[in-house]
Amino acid sequence: MNFIKKFFAVETLIPPQHRIQALPTTQEVYERTLRIAWPSAMEAILISLIGAVDMMMVGGLGTNAIAAVGITTQPKFLFMSMVLALNVGTTVIVSRRKGANDQEGAKRALRNALVLSFFIALFSTVIGIIYAQPILIFAGANLDFMADAKIYFQIILVGNFFYLIGLTMTAAQRGVGNTKISMVTNLSANIVNIIFNYLLINGIWIFPRWGVMGAAVATAMGNIVSLGLASHSLLKTDTFLSLRGKQDWHLDRTTLLSMWSISSSAFIEQIFLRIGFLMYSKAVAGLGTLQFATHYIVMQIMSITFSIGEGLSIATSSLVGQSLGAKRPDLAIIYGKVSQRVGLVASLLVGLIIIITRVQLIQFFSHDPDIIALGSNILIILAIIVYFQIAQVITLGSLRGAGDVKFSAMLSLVSVTLVRPSLTFVLAYTLGLGLYGAWFSVILDQGLRYFISRYRFHKAQWIKIEV
Repeated sequence: MNFIKKFFAVETLIPPQHRIQALPTTQEVYERTLRIAWPSAMEAILISLIGAVDMMMVGGLGTNAIAAVGITTQPKFLFMSMVLALNVGTTVIVSRRKGANDQEGAKRALRNALVLSFFIALFSTVIGIIYAQPILIFAGANLDFMADAKIYFQIILVGNFFYLIGLTMTAAQRGVGNTKISMVTNLSANIVNIIFNYLLINGIWIFPRWGVMGAAVATAMGNIVSLGLASHSLLKTDTFLSLRGKQDWHLDRTTLLSMWSISSSAFIEQIFLRIGFLMYSKAVAGLGTLQFATHYIVMQIMSITFSIGEGLSIATSSLVGQSLGAKRPDLAIIYGKVSQRVGLVASLLVGLIIIITRVQLIQFFSHDPDIIALGSNILIILAIIVYFQIAQVITLGSLRGAGDVKFSAMLSLVSVTLVRPSLTFVLAYTLGLGLYGAWFSVILDQGLRYFISRYRFHKAQWIKIEV
């Protein structure tokens, strides 16, 4: 009992000589961390669960339908990468301005980010729609499901235009600690998605039976709703980021340079991540439709485990940024370590649940006996991955919150872009391990990111970065 109390105690997380002022109590630190983290984590978990339900509905159409939706995932995120990178800079800058109590500076950063987000989202949507088929062929789509994949991808990109602008709004809200807004926005939008999935995939009541295309239309409708709700949150007069009334929407050079210093590295990281994930997905797609469908189902389950770490990562980024903005690097370190400890407990519990319920988890998505047999074995590998996954996501969230995004970009280059795809080809094809080899490569990738990011965090050079 004393060991557990000591393990979680704030006083043990930073030496006395490094404390700038008196530390808050252990209870206060954990309460603040969890108060910001739980909406983000719950949002991410619920979105993942709703995405899983979405996949279950599509799964009823057959293995080809699962593959058609799955093959679009990495190309979709590749087209989202520029705005996702911009949002990293938005969260960091806004959190720093919040810590310094600079409300106008935070609102200026948000306005500049929204202008950029609009034009980037518009450009990427048009290019993606025009070149949808060659993009999907490169991603590994075959003729068995190309027609469904193409129409799904094009409709999804239309919805993404609205979704990306809304994401920029909620990224700024997270920077000031308003994570509940993002949770409510995304949860409401995904409920709309689920309802229209049910109606449009199966042709319920007066609605047409559109199958895979219906799933895409339902997702786009949910994305439009998400933008509406995110916009509403910024039109309230009593919030830190209120955009109500007359606003100056001209781009500000100083703000853009600050944002560029963060977002440029984040964009490089996103490109490395998306290229790596795309090559990884392409390698798995080459194993066959059954293997790829199984892989995509397990990836849906993995996204749920990732969401736990992502929620804590978002909270940590906000708390680290606010602490550094308030000139409290000691608190920035403490919040990073506290989130890591919470993540450790969560990862052990999640891994155990996956092992115990692995067969039932696969059966939610498909009743194909071959998919169930293969997928339940892959989930044992996922249970091991979860520990490294959650820990490294939280640690990298601390570093990003401080503005140390160049390190994250280089780590992504080495681990995701180079190590994971290379190992997948060697293990899956050269050594003949198939889908098992592809998932063994994920263990090595996640483990590498875990150990390197932990080393970077403990060096604590990131507390000296100026933004």
